[in-house]
Amino acid sequence: MTRIGLISDTHAYLDESVFKHFENCDEIWHIGDFGNAEVADQLEGFKPLRGVYGNIDDQGLRHRFPEDLRFTCEGVDVWLTHIGGYPGKYAPRIKKEITAHPPQLFITGHSHILKVMYDQKLKCLHLNPGAAGKQGWHKVRTLMRFEINGSKIENLEIIELAGR
Repeated sequence: MTRIGLISDTHAYLDESVFKHFENCDEIWHIGDFGNAEVADQLEGFKPLRGVYGNIDDQGLRHRFPEDLRFTCEGVDVWLTHIGGYPGKYAPRIKKEITAHPPQLFITGHSHILKVMYDQKLKCLHLNPGAAGKQGWHKVRTLMRFEINGSKIENLEIIELAGR
C-alpha cells in the first residue's frame, strides 16, 4: 500500500499544517503551480515528491518537473498534469491521448476547484485537489489524501485548510 498526499496550486505559499496532514504519507504529489522552488524543496525534503509544472511556474521549475507525468503506482496507471480538464471537458491537448490510452487515475490542478469524478466511458477516476495556496478566487484551501493498494484507490480524504 502507498499513501499519497495530493496538493496543487500552492502559488509560493506552503501552509505548515501540510506537514502534519502528510506525515503518514509515503509520497507527495504536487499538481503544478508550485510558485517557487522553495515550496518544491520543502516538500521534497519532507517526503518523496512527484510533480508537474503549472502555468505560473518559472523555467527552473519547468526544467525540474515535466508538464505531464505518467507512471504506475503499485498496480494503478497514473497521469498527472496541471491543465487537463475533467470528464466531459478534457483540455484539447489531452483529449486525444486520454481517449486513446486512458489511465486509471487522472489528476489535474489549475482550476482551484476540488473535484472527484469518475469517467464511466474511460473507466478513469479524476481528482483535482483544489488549491492549497492563498492566490486565486477559491474560498477554502484544500488537499487530498488517499491510498493505492494494489490496483485499488482507497480511503480518499478531503482536507480543508483555513480560508485564504
